[in-house]
Amino acid sequence: MKRYLIIFMLTLIVALGVFLTFAPTVLDKGQNLVVEHQSYQISPQAQALHSSLLVGDWHADSLLWMRNLSEEYDYGHLDFPRMQRGNLGLQMFTTVTKSPSGQNYEINQTDASDNITLLAMMQRWPTATWSSLAERALFQADKLHHLAAHDPENLMLVRSRIELAEFLQRRQSNPTLIGGLLGTEGSHALDGDLANIQRLYNRGFRMMSLQHFFDNKLGGSLHGTSGEGLTQFGRDAVAEMLALGIMLDVSHSSEKVVADTLALSDKPLIVSHTGFQGHCDSPRNISDALMEQIAAAGGLIAVGFWDGAICGNSPATVAAAIVYGIGLVGEDHVALGSDFDGTVTTSFDGSEMVVITQALLEANLSEQQIRKVMGENMLGYLQTYLP
Repeated sequence: MKRYLIIFMLTLIVALGVFLTFAPTVLDKGQNLVVEHQSYQISPQAQALHSSLLVGDWHADSLLWMRNLSEEYDYGHLDFPRMQRGNLGLQMFTTVTKSPSGQNYEINQTDASDNITLLAMMQRWPTATWSSLAERALFQADKLHHLAAHDPENLMLVRSRIELAEFLQRRQSNPTLIGGLLGTEGSHALDGDLANIQRLYNRGFRMMSLQHFFDNKLGGSLHGTSGEGLTQFGRDAVAEMLALGIMLDVSHSSEKVVADTLALSDKPLIVSHTGFQGHCDSPRNISDALMEQIAAAGGLIAVGFWDGAICGNSPATVAAAIVYGIGLVGEDHVALGSDFDGTVTTSFDGSEMVVITQALLEANLSEQQIRKVMGENMLGYLQTYLP
């Protein structure tokens, strides 16, 4: 009997090892899909224009997954080699710390079981991350710090206007250098403690979104149950973020939270990954009227690449959402917010960013408009509002 028990335990250990080795990759492959497609036909005009751009993206969740971004993969959406082929030079890497079971765009309970806890365990994150959302954000940030330290020819961490200027200078002689920034996907990452704002700031976070798919201590989510605005804790958190120079992202926030934050903030807001309700009537998108208010206050609205935000995921659909946004809020207030690696399905990955330039040319946007949307608006915002 003892022998059989030992064999059983050894078999169980081996099975667990195999599961932990392969399950994260299987999950990544199944969640971050690119529609199979033939090579896109890119005109010489689009290729030449795209090669001259500094392309920037406000939202990618790539740090969530068990990939070494310095290496190229045949799944997921982003890694440095693919970003470099796509001329994607500025990237906000956002840290996902909680995702409710049954996640949807309509109603999610705050106390629903959390998918990220299991993912953290499967990917063998430090045990502190199993129970602390702040530790999850810090762990993902450490991944980017490690990459910047060990792969400086391909990645530079950008935390200030001085570092941004240094990045631009270095990119003149190293045109494939990527500037990486850190942001949170929801301020439940604070673990309900205002002191964690400073802690996250010290680790390099320069953008924080207030909510994700559920209501939190700061206020209501667009996909939660309350629809409420900022709580007193939320107001205090916003004030502290503004004092430190942290950029505020209202993606996923309830419309009341957006209105409250607009009233409180002395700096323009960002919607880091979204669509426009007038273009795509989806519960993922806030009203056009609020988008106009954000833009009127100098804010940026970054258009996503997936169906739930723009009612399609083809390059032409991305371009149509951008064209609609320019018509609504003006060419100075529209940017890119892919949501790459955010458990979405797209029709192109980071290596194929030129397809957006091609689609925008086909939509008859001017070169100036394309330059702004593809990266100049993001760069200008960072040059003004980074610490």
